[in-house]
Amino acid sequence: SAYRLCTMRKLPSLLARTLNSGTSGSSVLPDMSEVRSRLRDIVGASTNWRDHVQAMQERKALHTLLAKRQEDLPPKRMKDSYLEVILPLGSQPEIREKYLNVHNSVRFGRILEDLDSLGVLICYTHTKQEMQPRSPLSIVTALVDKINLCKKIIYPDCDIKFTGNVSWVGRTSMEVKMHMLQVHDGDYSPVLDATFVMVARDPENKRPAFVNPLVPETPEEEEIFKQGELNKLKRIDFSTASLLKMAPTAEERNIVHDIFLNTLDTRMVSFRSRKLPPNSVWMEDAKLKGLQICHPQERNIFNRIFGGFLMRKAFELGWATACSYGGSRPFIVSVDDIMFQRPVEVGSLLLLSGQVCYTEKNYIQVRVHSEVYDPDTRQHQTTNIFHFTFVSENEVPRVVPKTYG
Repeated sequence: SAYRLCTMRKLPSLLARTLNSGTSGSSVLPDMSEVRSRLRDIVGASTNWRDHVQAMQERKALHTLLAKRQEDLPPKRMKDSYLEVILPLGSQPEIREKYLNVHNSVRFGRILEDLDSLGVLICYTHTKQEMQPRSPLSIVTALVDKINLCKKIIYPDCDIKFTGNVSWVGRTSMEVKMHMLQVHDGDYSPVLDATFVMVARDPENKRPAFVNPLVPETPEEEEIFKQGELNKLKRIDFSTASLLKMAPTAEERNIVHDIFLNTLDTRMVSFRSRKLPPNSVWMEDAKLKGLQICHPQERNIFNRIFGGFLMRKAFELGWATACSYGGSRPFIVSVDDIMFQRPVEVGSLLLLSGQVCYTEKNYIQVRVHSEVYDPDTRQHQTTNIFHFTFVSENEVPRVVPKTYG
């Protein structure tokens, strides 16, 4: 079925139960506001925008606490970073408004924000050193590797639980696996799985910093760790095979040429005379654009724009692009390969461009390109590229590219 993509995989959920058995000391779970206040305490972030320069100066002194080699840091276990967090939409109706959309379900953009904050806190939990209340590390999101959903609708009046832990560690990067469940008929049932990759940097966020190694303890954990290693190798292969570096393969060239031949106007027989096949839309006509002014309210603990906010804005534009293209309500199925290429400074103008790039039956793939414009230097720089897969209620027209690009 369309939602086979999720099936809360047996290994991670089994692992979650094992890890959970070691953390059931307290029955009151922290909520998302506590997650964010813990992050501020760990970094020593200021809640007042005017004090942010001084707060950053104070972080410089933490340089002395950084490890010179990874071997100097104590190894950690998966259960050491395991966290459970509640989003009490059912038991605390006052927070519901923030998460509600017009279709009376939960805004997925808000869930992206919460996953981002939780992923960072999980990594700080993994790297926590005894006797150090403040962390010398700046932990930032490098990549959202994958988010798969198995529920079409997230209910706005039932409690949600997030669980997660560090699943793989390199020298300066960490993979985090998170799961979201929602109360249904008195029991928590799976909604989504997410895999994020976080990187650790020095207190000023200038250079990479070492993180504690991870030691798998059981065969299940070894399997998950191995998968993390494979994910890393896949990412390396994918980036080296990028069309910006490599010529298309023979198969890709044939696909492109077939698309071209299918759009050729046979009466004119010229490269310029093209015609649209039936029930199709030119790709250039399936775009939407947006602009965001980056206010201090949207800053993260390092006084850059919060990655979760960028994801929410990109998702909302992606959803609107899919909605206007398909002509009916689209549902998010999967989020892939969100690359965070550079941070977004407070005060920037954020330009977002949504583009339908592939369709099949009632599936719509949307790519959102995000760039910042600096009004002082008048320069544009790409910050992120997002990929969202939606399923529409009705079958959608085929999207057809016109140019080689």
